[in-house]
Amino acid sequence: MPASTSTSAAVFAPAFALPGQAAGPAGGAVDAGGSALLRPTVTELRLSAYGRHRSATFELGPVTLFTGPAGSGKSQVLEAYGALARLCSGATLAEAFADPAGRVPERALPDAEGRRGFRIGCTVDGPAGPVLLELAVQAEPELRVVGERLSQDGQILLSTALRDPRRRSVQAGWLTGGSVGVTRAPLPDDRLGTALLPLRVAGATEGQRRVLAAVEQVIVALRATYPCDPRPERMREPVPTGAGRLRTDCGNLADVLRRTRHECGTRHALLTAAARTACPGPVVALDVRGADGGDPDVDPSDPGSAFVTAVLDRGPGRPATTFGRLGSGELRFLALSLVLLTGPGVLAVDPAAELLSARQALTVLADELDRSMDGRQRAELLRLAGLSGGRGHIRLVAAVGEETAGTVRGIPGVSVVDLSP
Repeated sequence: MPASTSTSAAVFAPAFALPGQAAGPAGGAVDAGGSALLRPTVTELRLSAYGRHRSATFELGPVTLFTGPAGSGKSQVLEAYGALARLCSGATLAEAFADPAGRVPERALPDAEGRRGFRIGCTVDGPAGPVLLELAVQAEPELRVVGERLSQDGQILLSTALRDPRRRSVQAGWLTGGSVGVTRAPLPDDRLGTALLPLRVAGATEGQRRVLAAVEQVIVALRATYPCDPRPERMREPVPTGAGRLRTDCGNLADVLRRTRHECGTRHALLTAAARTACPGPVVALDVRGADGGDPDVDPSDPGSAFVTAVLDRGPGRPATTFGRLGSGELRFLALSLVLLTGPGVLAVDPAAELLSARQALTVLADELDRSMDGRQRAELLRLAGLSGGRGHIRLVAAVGEETAGTVRGIPGVSVVDLSP
């Protein structure tokens, strides 16, 4: 997507007016075989005006890889997705956007009050049918929401607008139905209104229930997001035992392997098989050692009671290889493989409680997915991603180099989006 050369200040001033109640039932989403789609998923990301992107729409499948030269906006795509996820989890704008002024489209002109901003959105499919979320944010001179819209089948379910810049609130209206039609109330101007509605809507009318179904679907899909950036330097050192949930930097990988070895035998075996493919030399098992080189003596009632380090078991008569001796590519491969082969129960992610975990799809966000990896490691990792995506419980949205993208074009279930100018 080429960079925009000019952008009007109006990019952050949408007219999100809530019309009168309209007819039309919610559509039922189905998969390719005609079965009900039980897992809410983000199927489209829109960057209407965000950084280098202008009027950009990206369809998202089970495995979606973004590629392009440096500066083409790959990281910004993942960043926008992650920001929507954090906002749906209750974060403020300041917590969701680390550099909001830097995400104003290039050459955007301020309006008469000196305001500039950006617009992003997404489509979430699921049992309630496709639901569209649009968000307009003012980045300068103050960070605040200026407009939000949640809609379905052409009907606006929630609309907010910044009516009075002097107030720290936006005017919101949401579908009620019945004799009232629309409920109006102020909402904070630094949070996503969609994430606040479950506390405001009683669900007493058909219109309210429709709003709640759409809101729940969006929240469930976006909260089930795991941004993963493995840091090899943090995986090489012994780590204290803990809950065995993988942090997003994967620094506690050894403690998580300690847990999966005992509790997730099948998946641990799959990870070991992947390690045999991508790590040089024989690999009999992925194991964990204590400070004395033997099995760790862990007190379950006392987290941090022991330090553990992960090793590759090379087989009888061969010394084990500690993770401290592995290369960055091997460590990143092992960490990302573990992510793709496990799920929320093993990862440090807090999905929405509105649905059972079996009916949620976790989306893994990985910038520079293939960094430091060789061709064999990249191929095996993407094979695992395809298997996980095919089962429907884990989706992958990642940025990769052009060489990696070239090797997977045309593979079923894998979408490649080229952001080259």
